Amino acid sequence: MLKAKLVKGAVALVLFGTLFSIPMMPVSSAADASCPNGYVGLTFDDGPNTSNTTKLLNALKQAGLRATMFNIGQNAQNNPSLVRDQATAGMWIGNHSYTHPDMTTLSSSQMSSEISRTQQTIQSITGTAPKLFRPPYGATNATLKSIETQNSLTEVLWNVDSQDWNGATTAQIVVAAGRLQNGDVILMHDQYQTTLQAIPQIAQNLKSRGLCSGMISPSTGRAVAPDGGSSGGGDGTPSTGTKKETESMTKGGQYTSNISSPFNGVALYANNDSVKYTQYFESGTHNFSLRGASNNSEMARVDLKIGGQTKGTFYFGGSYPAVYTLNNVSHGTGNQEIELVVTADNGTWDAYIDYLEIN
Repeated sequence: MLKAKLVKGAVALVLFGTLFSIPMMPVSSAADASCPNGYVGLTFDDGPNTSNTTKLLNALKQAGLRATMFNIGQNAQNNPSLVRDQATAGMWIGNHSYTHPDMTTLSSSQMSSEISRTQQTIQSITGTAPKLFRPPYGATNATLKSIETQNSLTEVLWNVDSQDWNGATTAQIVVAAGRLQNGDVILMHDQYQTTLQAIPQIAQNLKSRGLCSGMISPSTGRAVAPDGGSSGGGDGTPSTGTKKETESMTKGGQYTSNISSPFNGVALYANNDSVKYTQYFESGTHNFSLRGASNNSEMARVDLKIGGQTKGTFYFGGSYPAVYTLNNVSHGTGNQEIELVVTADNGTWDAYIDYLEIN
């Protein structure tokens, strides 16, 4: 183990040069001049599935598009690696119920179960619970909306229906996407070849109209710039708050070291490598967002400890820098020691971390 870690440290510069020279998907920002007419929300329901999700993600990445994936809970449970692939690809992940029923036909307790099971499943896989919920078939009522609020979820329907579920051809799906305007959201699905084949033309048409794919705001349910917030995956920059750069924290562990690529931050190489600092809290509940990446194709895991207690885990599924958020974390008040630590090292869990933001 020691020899392996020493070798790893010796070739760190080589790793930086190789891992982060991989072409990355272009990401639009709020100031992106290529998006003069705003942002639209591309959404895909009913995934993930083994027959098409990987192809869809590849098509989106190749086209430079990002989207919100409204996953069915049981599909996520059965295909956790595909959920991680969605997050790694820069997609946002939403809740689409656990078994895809018409929610308005259920009792309130059944509604709650459908939503909470999916929240728990996706959080256990990605480290972050969704902020967005799409009711199956778009069927909703006051009871459902109340349960969504209890789960800190924003209901998201759509302005444009691609009709891919109703046998629309690829050309018809492209035409439907052509109706999108700034802030609009389009309904598409994960499983159809016609939708997959429409992706390149949708990307080209959006570009020609000065539009870019964006995230869906948890505040408004409308499409906004990708850095307008974070909804469970991707590299959306969290809202303003207390921000602490990891290189300014106290380092612990045998191999913890500063890095300058792909960002100025810290590498956590070995089990229990960590950084920590002391933060004063007036209140006892906050959201914690960590920007980071894995240094290889394996999943990197970084635990958040506050006052010596583990409060959650951030997962980074690849070399593409991303921000993940732990919401509504309860902790002590006053001065509290915050520690970010790799605790499940098996030789492939190494993490690069940039900054921690607290809101």
